[in-house]
Amino acid sequence: MKKITVSAPGKLMLFGEHAVVYSRPCIVISVGQRMTATVELLSEPTFYLNAPDVSISNYKKPMSELGKGDPLTPSTSLGTGIPKGAKFVELAVLNFFLSLRGAPPTAGRRGNLYLRKIPTRTLFARNDNFGIKITTKSDFSSQFGFGSSSASTVCVIKALSKLLGKKLSNQKLFDLSYKTVLDVQGKGSGFDVAAAIFGGTIYFVTGGKIIKPLSIKSLPLIVGYCGIKADTVTIVNQVLNKAKKYPKEIENIYASIQAIVELAKKALLKNDFQTLGELMNFNEGYLANLGVEGIKLAEMIYAARDAGAYGAKLSGAGMGDCMIALAPPSKVKSIKEAITKAGGTIINVKTNAEGVRIE
Repeated sequence: MKKITVSAPGKLMLFGEHAVVYSRPCIVISVGQRMTATVELLSEPTFYLNAPDVSISNYKKPMSELGKGDPLTPSTSLGTGIPKGAKFVELAVLNFFLSLRGAPPTAGRRGNLYLRKIPTRTLFARNDNFGIKITTKSDFSSQFGFGSSSASTVCVIKALSKLLGKKLSNQKLFDLSYKTVLDVQGKGSGFDVAAAIFGGTIYFVTGGKIIKPLSIKSLPLIVGYCGIKADTVTIVNQVLNKAKKYPKEIENIYASIQAIVELAKKALLKNDFQTLGELMNFNEGYLANLGVEGIKLAEMIYAARDAGAYGAKLSGAGMGDCMIALAPPSKVKSIKEAITKAGGTIINVKTNAEGVRIE
């Protein structure tokens, strides 16, 4: 086998934003829109990447240079100088091959520390004479905040393991994918990685300490995109700075969000949509207190509530991307119209999608 195609779902955060970055639980649900990666082994030692959804076309470099950026912008940080749209895929490939040379760093450690022990020139010797060509395609825009970067990372590592005949458990796949995300972003909880791997609806604790699938039916969610791309890392850092200034107050908010997540878990298992909606509204209030709601999202959220939603909240980092509304069947049309009138764009989704798979 020299070529394989793998796909993984996108995700929406139901409950627990921001608190999950700091050892709290969240609930995440996968969506039907998928990221697809086709990976091909080549007979030349070159890495090729085409990722049109993130404006990467005919990107290539020697395999021995994986993880290294533009020599004109030297840095000791892994990935510096690599085009933004290529970082996740390129470092996913590098981390996979690092794992073949020994135990990779525990998820959360910076990959460049490990590179000092195993330089890429020893990973890809001249006589290896093989390369990799990767093409990604997405059913959804990277602007939506559906977790395209994590999904592409999962797809690439899964594909490489199958192509090279290396058994990779879901836990190992999570560890390598999560490490890649941290190498690129520096921060992150890993919930989007877990959603891409396992699919369905998941109760998740920071770093994959707990990854528990929840057996629930598909949720009647309406998703509205506000037209603004959220910068997750910047927003997370803003909340972190606020926590440094008001540690007790922010800790109280996180504790309250955690309590909401636990109640939401019970309501989900009972299909109690009325309670779920109320908890969504509570969760949104705490996110507003963190300062991540944003005017445009707030207008869409309150429009959905006024139109009869059980509840509505932002989904993700906030200040952009998407909001979600839990809709009674008789109110779906009016809620969609209200969100659109408030300036949002409706994104039709199916929830509880299958996790990563070979196509």
